[in-house]
Formats: sequence, structure tokens, C-alpha cells
Amino acid sequence: MSSDIPYCADNKPRHIAIIMDGNNRWAKQKRLLGVSGHKAGVEAVRAVVKTCREQGIEVLTLFAFSSENWRRPADEVSALMRLFLLALQREINKLDKNNICLKIIGDRSKFSPLLQDYMEKAERQTASNTGMSLVIAANYGGQWDITQAAQKLALKVAQGSMAAEEITEQTLQDELCMASYPMPDLMIRTAGEKRISNFMLWQLAYSEFYFSELYWPDFREDQIIEAIEEYANRERRFGQTNEQLSGEKSNALSAEDSGNVNWPSESGKGVEVDDV
Repeated sequence: MSSDIPYCADNKPRHIAIIMDGNNRWAKQKRLLGVSGHKAGVEAVRAVVKTCREQGIEVLTLFAFSSENWRRPADEVSALMRLFLLALQREINKLDKNNICLKIIGDRSKFSPLLQDYMEKAERQTASNTGMSLVIAANYGGQWDITQAAQKLALKVAQGSMAAEEITEQTLQDELCMASYPMPDLMIRTAGEKRISNFMLWQLAYSEFYFSELYWPDFREDQIIEAIEEYANRERRFGQTNEQLSGEKSNALSAEDSGNVNWPSESGKGVEVDDV
């Protein structure tokens, strides 16, 4: 994972991950049924997706349904599954029209065949879109993610295609669900809770955390912009000293002023702007 840690961070997050919490409490506060809170939560998703796209965020990951959420009352789980299916049916064309690429991560085996089919159709329809990536974590858990990655590596060792000593942080990371995306820069959780609840345990190692007291249905355009602005005022050191960061920033500004900016490429090697 260390190969993915930048020397200095941009002022705007590339990747935002959100734990959408508080739908039930929002509904109870208004003396409504729990499913009303989840429906209102869908409206908040629309607002946040739209705002993140407008703000130039590259990746938005939403924790929609954790592997622990199956423990909730059966009627609530059934309502959530129906709402998930309805959202896919209603929203996929809008996402496609706005050049948003949808990816769903997590263990799909517990979902109904119909829901799994719509997940695959939605991903196929938006696969070639080049705008923001919207990642939905459904029946996902950070421990599960690391376990399934370790199982893939163990299988490679058993088959003889990899030696045990070749397993590194990077090879494990390459097998995680989010391997093709940048690490989250900013993790947001609503409803006043201050924990990550088994969400992206590996990927959040160097993320900035932002906690909102608002329930998820009340978290809209102004709130996501406020979180992005607060992130911009934080200094991310990644194990370095303030003096090192200042030096990196000065070198970057000097290179930019000279017109010779060395941007990182996907291979990790520098690419001169003039060569692009």
C-alpha cells in the first residue's frame, strides 16, 4: 500500500467514501415508518452524486448495505432490497446520461437473482462512461474484502503460480474490490457516529475523517461542499514532517512555474506534461 501514498495531497479529494447513517433515526424523529427514512436517503444520494460530479470528484463510494445489515428485522431488509432494485431501475439511465460509471462491490451471492441481474445490467450499461465513478458497497465488509483477497493469493500459491514470499502489501491490495481506484482521501459519516463499522478497513488507512451530526437524509449539497472545503484546509503528512511537506509543495510550485510539471502516471513513473 505504501506505493499508493502520495508525498503531498491535492486540496480537493479525488475519492470520497461515505457511510450513509441515520435513515431510521430520521424517520423516527418525524414519526414515520423506517422505510420512509431510506426513501428520503435516496434523495440525499441524488443530491450528493450530482454535487460531487459538479465538484470534479473522480470517485464517490457509498456504503449502502453492510454484511452486518442482514441482522436487521426481516421486513426492513426486504424493504431495502426492493428499494435497491427500484433505485437501479430508475436511476441507471440518469447515471448513464451524465457519463457516470457505476460499480457495485461486495458479496452478491445473498441477493436475489433478479437483483443480481439488474446489478450486472447497470454496470454493463455504464461501463464505458468516463466521468465520475460511483461505487456502491452492497453486502460489503472490510474484513470480508481482505479475506477474499487473501484467499485469491492462497489459491495462486497452491497452484504454483506464486510463491508465498512474493505476497506483499501491494499484491494483496491488487486483489481487493477497490484495486482499480485511488485510495479514499476523505471518509464521511453522518448521524454523529464516530466509527468506520467494518467499511474499507484497508483503504481508509490514510484517509481524512469527517463526521456530521446530521442524519443522512438531511445531508445534501451544502453539507458535502462544506466537507470538501474542510478537507482542503487539512494538512496530510503521510508520515512526513511539516518541513518535508513544505519542500515538496515548493518544488511542485517551482516546476509548475517553469512549465515542466512531473505528473504521476499509472505505472508510477513520471510523465512530462510536454510528452502527453
